Amino acid sequence: MANFLLRRALLDAVRVPVCSRASSSSVGELAKIGNREWVGYGFNGQPNYVDRPDFPMPAVRFRADTPDIKVLREKEKGDWRKLTLEEKKALYRASFCQTFAEFQAPTGEWKGVLGWSLAVASLAIWIYMGMKIFVYSPLPESLSEENQKAQLRRMLDLKVNPIDGLASKWDYENNRWK
Repeated sequence: MANFLLRRALLDAVRVPVCSRASSSSVGELAKIGNREWVGYGFNGQPNYVDRPDFPMPAVRFRADTPDIKVLREKEKGDWRKLTLEEKKALYRASFCQTFAEFQAPTGEWKGVLGWSLAVASLAIWIYMGMKIFVYSPLPESLSEENQKAQLRRMLDLKVNPIDGLASKWDYENNRWK
């Protein structure tokens, strides 16, 4: 959950309003990203940072350039075999917030969603049961099995709809269904 909130805060911090995207000057856009380096087109051409598996190269670097990072960027222009593993990791973390494995890892957020869904469903069942007990009147007697059989017998005795209805399917001579 904290990871989700951090991502939302970062997105809101670097998101560019539509009106400034339409303008021809990039001064407003650069003010939004601060002194971070703009390294590519980005998602939909906006200068923002988003960790996405379908669009792995964000438009701006994740962190602003510090003096330590500037030294490492100069060092990376040379031979990469001279960089230590910690320096390579520092360069990566300056450009990206998370690795693919980190942002694609399951968060367990489904457990909260399932829990709230079950809580809402149980609340709805309790409300239904309360309404059934305290609000709705009991079912009429005409819905009991005895009364329905008596009503069916009366309809057959009155020969209701004798051509193609209920009475047409009753054998009056043998007193049973055809």
